[in-house]
Amino acid sequence: MAPDVWPTIHAERKALAADLDGLPARGWETPTLCEGWTVRDVVAHMTAASKLSGPKFFSTMIGSGFSFEKVQAKGIAANRGASSDETLANFKAQLDSTGRPPGPIETILGETIVHAEDIRRPLDLRHNYPTEAVVRVADSYKKSNLIIGSKRRIAGLSLHATDVDWQHGSGPTVEGPMLDLLLAMTGRKAALDSLTGDGVATLRSRS
Repeated sequence: MAPDVWPTIHAERKALAADLDGLPARGWETPTLCEGWTVRDVVAHMTAASKLSGPKFFSTMIGSGFSFEKVQAKGIAANRGASSDETLANFKAQLDSTGRPPGPIETILGETIVHAEDIRRPLDLRHNYPTEAVVRVADSYKKSNLIIGSKRRIAGLSLHATDVDWQHGSGPTVEGPMLDLLLAMTGRKAALDSLTGDGVATLRSRS
């Protein structure tokens, strides 16, 4: 995948916005794969992330007592708007933004893909994500415990994608579609039902 992933990020945001156009008000209150967050919350969070920069992130962290949860809560509150229509409008205003949290570019790419799927699965919306982008995020997450703890979650397991040439680690096997492996790496329990192998139980116990 080309080093410049912004075209992919922008395209995936636009695809999600298109999927959410016309979503009934009750749909915005649907619980997502992010425990405790509704569709509206996740979209507001994605909007907040697209407005960040290194200095702004650290300033917000200081103002939140170095609590990442408080930073997230403030971002959601600031970008929900007074209605679901405003939530979507706020998100659409950021579709081509290149703002992002500090860290590897894969952080915002992962935010875009994983959170979009957090929303789509409970709404029964189907989408084909660029395979190279999913693999790139998985290759980043497998080496990191930052925030989501993926490296620790998959330690001692052998992950094998069934729809692309990708594998990682050694030990009891976990097999399945690349996207489901990525979601499982981030602790999304809903993805585990699509995976097979003698390592799935261990992965489930860590999610």
